[in-house]
Amino acid sequence: MEAAHSPWRPPLIWRVALLLARVVVGMLARLEVTGDIPARLRDGPLILAANHISPFDPIVLAAACRARRVAPRIMATGGLFRAPLIGTAMRSAGHIRVDRGTSGVHRALDDAAAAVGAGAPILVYPEGRIGLDPGMWPERGKTGAARLALACGAPVIPVAQWGSHEVLPYSAPRGMLRGIARALRHRPTVRVHFGDPVDLAEVPRAVPGAARLATDRIIDALTDTLAPLRPDEPDRPRHVDPSRPVDTTRAHRRRPAAG
Repeated sequence: MEAAHSPWRPPLIWRVALLLARVVVGMLARLEVTGDIPARLRDGPLILAANHISPFDPIVLAAACRARRVAPRIMATGGLFRAPLIGTAMRSAGHIRVDRGTSGVHRALDDAAAAVGAGAPILVYPEGRIGLDPGMWPERGKTGAARLALACGAPVIPVAQWGSHEVLPYSAPRGMLRGIARALRHRPTVRVHFGDPVDLAEVPRAVPGAARLATDRIIDALTDTLAPLRPDEPDRPRHVDPSRPVDTTRAHRRRPAAG
């Protein structure tokens, strides 16, 4: 029998940050949030899996999550936690440090599993980095999010976003002021859509390759959720960021479902 748990209560600093994120995004862009999280899932355990296209993504997703009345704990790169002020705020808000490329990454999955098991919603970027696909479609994911979902049995909701790359360049903080000035003048539209839960029920947990199969299903769902947000940009983005490199070695072969 599973132990009962109380919904995770986000610290005050995180609740304030969610509000500030909405203000910041409103100054720099027109935010459109569509889709929703079923009420039975909103308080967790829950995994939100988002595509990653810009350094501005965390602020956009925080604003969108506030609009949908969810305050997830974020799995974020260790570099943020090492920054003097941001690191303190991240720890105080209850976010989870991920030291990619080190043995500490396993500790991050353990911490995330404990958080999900305690009833917290978690936000992850299954690609593991800002995607470098030339068309800015989701690239082949890392298996961490899938392993977390399979181990905890938590539902996974794809969260697709489009437009944040028009606010901050890939190279930020280099070029950040120029990007902000441009956004203040033009206020690009930033769209976020909460999709339907990803069906992982038929993924066999105990066989080799289960995590890769589940990862591919999550990335497929993200791709299909993203497609309606960029109907006029099916192949390449209109806004080209010259600071953003291109890498096709992690291309995900799926393209959005027709219709």
